[in-house]
Amino acid sequence: MIEVEVKARIDSFEEMEKGLEDLGAVKTKTEFQEDIYFQSPIVDFADTDEALRIRTTDNDIFITYKGPKLNDEAKTRKEVEMRIESAEKASDIFAEIGFTPARTVRKSRRYYRYENFEISLDDVEGLPPYMEIEIALSDSEDYTEAQDKIFQLFEKLGITDGFERTSYMELLENINTK
Repeated sequence: MIEVEVKARIDSFEEMEKGLEDLGAVKTKTEFQEDIYFQSPIVDFADTDEALRIRTTDNDIFITYKGPKLNDEAKTRKEVEMRIESAEKASDIFAEIGFTPARTVRKSRRYYRYENFEISLDDVEGLPPYMEIEIALSDSEDYTEAQDKIFQLFEKLGITDGFERTSYMELLENINTK
């Protein structure tokens, strides 16, 4: 699967919720997420632009691998994800083969659906408000058109700047190194 995702800093959740409602987007759920990111013993994921994480939500646990970004405009990348039964057991397996925890990211996320877009309003601990819009495509589909449509949707919502290609983990790391 190719995940085409664009993230932008927003001024307020309330203002964006109103805009999404006016657009006809439907709120689908709210959940808390805890993401534990891991560093590989073989390559530096910061250098290769990859990510490996365990995500625990209110109802599920997933292992997710994200490949390097495919272009310079969005966070378009291959994503492989599977549901697992235990974050602790997965962490133990990772530790046994040399992977080490790099950072934990916690957020409350409000999900919306509009046409074939998944939209989330993200309240990340330690960061200002963000909104992400994404579309999932098969590996064989061209992502350029989907990416353009995401930027058009942002424009409909009054957002024309503040776009961010770095992950929440990287944003938090940058705060800690300043």
